[in-house]
Amino acid sequence: MNSIYVVGIGPGAYEKMTIEAAEALRDCDAIIGYTVYVDLVREHFPGKEFLTTPMRKEVDRCRMAFEKAEKGKKVAMICSGDAGVYGMAGLMLELGREYPDCEVKVIPGVTAATGGAAVLGAPLIHDFALISLSDLLTPWEKIEKRLRLAAEADFVICLYNPGSKKRADYLEKACRIMMESKSKDTVCGIVSQIGREGEAMRVLSLEELMKTPVDMFTTVFIGNSQTVEIDGRMVTPRGYRYE
Repeated sequence: MNSIYVVGIGPGAYEKMTIEAAEALRDCDAIIGYTVYVDLVREHFPGKEFLTTPMRKEVDRCRMAFEKAEKGKKVAMICSGDAGVYGMAGLMLELGREYPDCEVKVIPGVTAATGGAAVLGAPLIHDFALISLSDLLTPWEKIEKRLRLAAEADFVICLYNPGSKKRADYLEKACRIMMESKSKDTVCGIVSQIGREGEAMRVLSLEELMKTPVDMFTTVFIGNSQTVEIDGRMVTPRGYRYE
């Protein structure tokens, strides 16, 4: 049985990769992934064969991994963050049915929600919802519904892919939807370039967030009704009793 590791490499910095993930990459012969992610790990794993495909070539990338494994190579398919959170684990398992001689093993990593939360303070201490604003694979109407219902339920909401050149107004639209049931003063936070050079964070209100430029390298956090700012950090209490 040939093994393929689907590895979450974390936010980007080698230090934020799990020991299990690093060991899987050291153990493999070939590392396959989206070009940007391969460039993040290349210097730390010399001597490996690196294969890449551009964005929107995910199926081709997966088949490349299986075909390489069928030749007897130990293969790692890498994803940023966690392989099972908007990563490649699902597609690899789906396509794996066509390659019965290959076993897919999923290796978890630090996703942007938890990596960014650590930079901001503690915004995810209570129940939260994770929603991507990218409508490349999900209709915007469905994204709107999820935003509206998560806001009505008073979840802390973490947003992935909040904006791009083609989707410059998506975060503003999302904020307007959430302000139907959340206060304009709701404590929010943004973190850019998590775990990479240029990492930056800011705590702001939902009203301020609505007019804040963001990109694909920004993760957005919208607090619940209990979330507060403490010394410039974003904190959501869980309700512990203390004296």
